[in-house]
Amino acid sequence: MNDPRKGSDAEPTTHFGYQSVPESQKADKVAEVFHSVAAKYDLMNDLMSAGVHRLWKRFTIELSGVRTGNRVLDIAGGTGDLTRQFSRLVGPTGEVVLADINASMLKVGRDKLLDSGVANNVQFVQADAEKLPFPDNHFDCVTIAFGLRNVTHKDQAIRSMLRVLKPGGRLLILEFSKPTSNLLSKAYDAYSFSLLPLMGKLITNDSESYRYLAESIRMHPDQETLKAMMVEAGFERATYHNMTGGIVALHRGIKP
Repeated sequence: MNDPRKGSDAEPTTHFGYQSVPESQKADKVAEVFHSVAAKYDLMNDLMSAGVHRLWKRFTIELSGVRTGNRVLDIAGGTGDLTRQFSRLVGPTGEVVLADINASMLKVGRDKLLDSGVANNVQFVQADAEKLPFPDNHFDCVTIAFGLRNVTHKDQAIRSMLRVLKPGGRLLILEFSKPTSNLLSKAYDAYSFSLLPLMGKLITNDSESYRYLAESIRMHPDQETLKAMMVEAGFERATYHNMTGGIVALHRGIKP
């Protein structure tokens, strides 16, 4: 019987939004999206969420338990919103690594943080979440905000995050998820597939990238599925907190 995940050339396929593409092509396609939107990424975040993304990130910081002297990895750190706060928390004796697979996003983040005077305890590393280039048992906390849904092999990335955490270290995954009510879900769909691409067209002259972002959210595992993936990878005390009616969820797990 043919494997439905394999194309005619026998290469496994994965989803890119609602499209099915060869696994080897997904990273490049995601890269194209973020190359396109990097320059206006912060502005679009504020417009898309009416600024509420700042509250989601603030809650992530609070739940991280990061303190002076800690070593933190901010995966898919993009323009550096979390990194800036972690840099302040860990102080001169700590370290924050802003990692992103996309060179354009990493440059925007680096320039933004340098311009604001935040960089003395921050490193910038271009890295793939599935193959993190860091030693075992290295970080006190790992975060990934609005990045996991773009990863091809999410289970592999979660295991990679577990590996680089110290025992007792925390993983926090902030990501769009599944609304908890049908009414909210319908309103959210109407917004995502009508207004969001229109805003993308007006602000970045790129509606297709924002159509992909809306589709990628729908293809991402729901709250319970992602929690189960964390447990399967080896995390303990895996929990999640729904925010804004489940439009966003913050998952947290501890390395044993």
